[in-house]
Amino acid sequence: MKKITQISVIGAGTMGNGIAHVFAQHGFKVALVDREEDSLSNAKKTIEKNLHRQAQKSLIETAHIPAILNQISTFTDLPEGLKDSDLVIEAISEDKEAKLRIFKEIDKLSAPETILASNTSSISISSLASQTSKPHSVIGMHFMNPVPLMTLVEVIQGANTSKECLKTIVQLTEQIEKEAVVAKDYPGFIANRILMPMINEAIETLFQGIGDVAGIDAIMKGGMRHPMGPLQLADFIGLDVCLSILNVMYEGFKNPKYAPSPLLVNLVTAGHLGIKSGRGFYDYSDAKNPIPVQNF
Repeated sequence: MKKITQISVIGAGTMGNGIAHVFAQHGFKVALVDREEDSLSNAKKTIEKNLHRQAQKSLIETAHIPAILNQISTFTDLPEGLKDSDLVIEAISEDKEAKLRIFKEIDKLSAPETILASNTSSISISSLASQTSKPHSVIGMHFMNPVPLMTLVEVIQGANTSKECLKTIVQLTEQIEKEAVVAKDYPGFIANRILMPMINEAIETLFQGIGDVAGIDAIMKGGMRHPMGPLQLADFIGLDVCLSILNVMYEGFKNPKYAPSPLLVNLVTAGHLGIKSGRGFYDYSDAKNPIPVQNF
């Protein structure tokens, strides 16, 4: 199996900086790549802040933080960021056309033996692999958010992903102390195939006036022992991301049960995307005390 030592992560947003954090914490050299210098600067600050949180919980030693941060180099230049990389993990927004373009580009810039992975939560790995000259080395690594805290990675095997590539990535996932769950390459994979219809049904329940935001979330927390209600979870994920995933599933299966609720479509159109926009199903004017929105 291929030995992985140098990793490139494309995209310095929430998922990208979390992935870089985890690999650096486990001794890997990481190149974090983003077009925007500000995004890279904010990512490094976020990683440092989260490392200190881990230290406060005695999960790591404070003295180790500078060494972990030194494992991460930042680049705005894609060719430089991919130089000498054994594994490239794409973690840009959940936009199929953008991902197809980036896979075509990183295929040209990476070495023939470099494994190409996507952090996509719903988009076909086989379609991304079709943009490359080495579909046998393309795989999905769907990390859960927040990456440093969540202990599972959904590993998606495309139609042409080799057994060797799959074995390498499963072993790598275990090296960073996470559980690998292997999924087949169908819309939504396992996680979102189950999660998104539940979130969509909660939104539809709200849309039909059967319950309010607080009540729907309380039912799932108090009655089903979920740590977070589905509407608050949707805000946390991003309503635009939820809509994108549901659209992928609806288009992929042509089954009306995956059609996004009109309320979700309207909220995204209005720019109410959840936590990142300050309003979704909750108002986050006071981030520590979000208030359920009453009128939809």
